[in-house]
Amino acid sequence: MRSDSSVKWREFSRRYTIELARCEADIAMLRERAQAGTLTYAARDTAHNNAVVLKHVLEGTTSKDGSRQSQA
Repeated sequence: MRSDSSVKWREFSRRYTIELARCEADIAMLRERAQAGTLTYAARDTAHNNAVVLKHVLEGTTSKDGSRQSQA
């Protein structure tokens, strides 16, 4: 991924995470129901799309401000 694309991806990820943080009740419901679910997306890029961000939010590996939390 080129550096300008990398910057765009980080910004998208940050903004989408913040947007998802406003829907805490919906995210909690998804966490309960999606234990073994599949996230689908229409993007060609399998590493940089909305489903990737949502997966990290559901797993709790992204903070509400969009930064990734370390997994120790």
